Amino acid sequence: MNAGISRRSLLAGAVASALALELPWQSAGASAWSRYAETIVIDGCGAPGNGDSDTSAALSAAQVGDVRASGLTAICVTVGSVGNEPADAAFARAVSDISYWEKQIDLHPDVLARVRGVADIDAARRNRRTGLVYAFQDGVAFESDLARLEVFHRLGVRMIQPTYNRRNLLGDGCLEPANAGLSLAGVEAVQRMNALGILVDLSHCGRRTAADAIQASSKPVVFSHTGCAALADHPRNRTDAELRAVADKGGVAGIYFMPYLDVGRQATAAEVIRHLDHAIDVAGEDHVSIGTDGGVSPEVADEAYRKRFAEITRTRRAKGIAAPGETEDGYLFASDLNTPRRLETLATLLSAKGYPDARIEKLLGTNLRRVFAATWGT
Repeated sequence: MNAGISRRSLLAGAVASALALELPWQSAGASAWSRYAETIVIDGCGAPGNGDSDTSAALSAAQVGDVRASGLTAICVTVGSVGNEPADAAFARAVSDISYWEKQIDLHPDVLARVRGVADIDAARRNRRTGLVYAFQDGVAFESDLARLEVFHRLGVRMIQPTYNRRNLLGDGCLEPANAGLSLAGVEAVQRMNALGILVDLSHCGRRTAADAIQASSKPVVFSHTGCAALADHPRNRTDAELRAVADKGGVAGIYFMPYLDVGRQATAAEVIRHLDHAIDVAGEDHVSIGTDGGVSPEVADEAYRKRFAEITRTRRAKGIAAPGETEDGYLFASDLNTPRRLETLATLLSAKGYPDARIEKLLGTNLRRVFAATWGT
């Protein structure tokens, strides 16, 4: 998700609608997973709000209430532009987005918290807050001036994707047919991120770009939000070889709640679990996480939502940044996990499936916390 392309806005009544839903584990007669309240829970790609929130407006009381109810310890929130915006405009957009979230934290210190290191994540769990980790999904804001990486680190950015779907000066995104890999500037950017303590995220990178970055990095790297290509052949999903390569580097692959799990179809909890199962089989339970690529607040797929979603999809196609399978009805949330406590629901389903508690805790957050600690430093 990216705030700059308006996928998140408040839809009135979302909380009440979500709480009225019968969740899968409720219909099965099971109790919610009992360890959720004490577990570190990190969404590796998400944000307060929902699919169309406008970051020119402050978070509403309902959106803040959803974050409070979610039980999330931390969320990796996308700031800045995607899709080859001019560098100076992208820089300004990133600074503006960071300023917005800093203000929201100041307005809601009883719910939100800044994250600059893993100690802040631990404090957020103790204090029942949700920490915000600032992340880029494209390197356009610094691609022509790598010194800006230090500026962004000082502003709190802790995770960066060198490329989005298209090519930039750092390398090729996953939709580029040439698959040319990292440029020399891209290799240097990875090395500078390592030195500063910024986690390298390869979610939207091309195959060769990802392989080059894994080789260039001296620290663990991640696919913060992806799926398994062996189950759904899509450029946003990762091959078994890529999953193993990231695991061998000490990193994680986060499974998203996107229509690319079953190409073109809206995700369900069953599809999320199928991809989790496969990723664990390939990479091991220490190297899998969750990155929903969605908002905390539930979506209400009414007529107004459908019209806005169709317009956004057409705009992304016109910009050339839409991935295959981005359809006007392929909604970007899991239909039966459409609640602020979606990760509790998922944990309950995993427990009923026979996942041990320790494995669930790893998937929900402790794996990502370990990678943060290894890459951010003190």
